[in-house]
Amino acid sequence: MTWLMYMVLGAFAGTLAGLFGVGGGLIIVPVLIFSFNLQGIGGELVAHMAVGTSLATIMFTSLSAIHTHHQRRAIDWKLAAMLSAGIVVGAWLGGYTADKMSGLQLQRVIGLFAWLMAAQMLFNLMPSGSGKLPGKPVQVAMGGFIGWASGIFGIGGGSLTVPFLSWCSVPMQRAVAVSSACGFPIALVGALSYVVHGLDHGSLPDEAWGYVYLPALIGISVASMPFARVGAILAHKLSAVVLKRAFAVFLLLVGAKFLFFPA
Repeated sequence: MTWLMYMVLGAFAGTLAGLFGVGGGLIIVPVLIFSFNLQGIGGELVAHMAVGTSLATIMFTSLSAIHTHHQRRAIDWKLAAMLSAGIVVGAWLGGYTADKMSGLQLQRVIGLFAWLMAAQMLFNLMPSGSGKLPGKPVQVAMGGFIGWASGIFGIGGGSLTVPFLSWCSVPMQRAVAVSSACGFPIALVGALSYVVHGLDHGSLPDEAWGYVYLPALIGISVASMPFARVGAILAHKLSAVVLKRAFAVFLLLVGAKFLFFPA
């Protein structure tokens, strides 16, 4: 039943990710926190398990996006490499930073991030292309910040990478493709960081590798990838404006729950 439940959650998360055009982490993290609480596992570390498991699932779901963008020759691999050089360090430090936070602090940080993303969607707060792509050292440094923040929030980094590249006057299609390429190193290194930093906690369930909960990882990964395509198909049949506002409301509710009524 546990495996089936996480496959259902994966189908739900994948459909919404495809429907709203966002990375699955924004959906998977709050859903996992709710489900872990219902199961009574994780305790104080429930948010850490949700973020670590989310990053692990993104390792698999990001590969599909990378393959698609690469086939269309949309990925600037040199730019992706520069960002990823900082990402691998930042994503590891993100896991370390989260490990030093209490479960309450981590939930509230995730709640604040959900509100920021909701505001961005409601008011279309995308920076204009008024800048230019900085030199390689700044690209690496920015990759480090994106990796660090993504490692804390359990996301693939698209909500941070795309606005940065857009501000640097990178065309949107290219920015999205580069962001997809950067999602895998964020997820891989971030998940490894959560595994290593969670190994010392004996209160975690037997099925967990550090902060990564294996039943959730496998169930969500198996179901989310095919259902993301279902969501993408539905997205073309529904109003983009209505979808964006609906997801923003979802994020506002998630943010309120974690900020004011954390588990």
